[in-house]
Amino acid sequence: MNALKYQTIIKNGQLSLPHLDLPEGTVVEAILLIKEAAEMDETDYLLSTEANRQHLQEARESLKNPDS
Repeated sequence: MNALKYQTIIKNGQLSLPHLDLPEGTVVEAILLIKEAAEMDETDYLLSTEANRQHLQEARESLKNPDS
């Protein structure tokens, strides 16, 4: 089995591929791996709520002062 990988962006609901140098009648199987539109950075996620920010700040303080 051979594989080709090509990344593109959907425009007007259509997927366009470059010309593939394959003989007519070649059977292919396509799998679409869809990336999240706005993947959130872990740091952004952890700081996204006041409760998380407070918890992280307390954890940082306890690391700075482990005896307290």
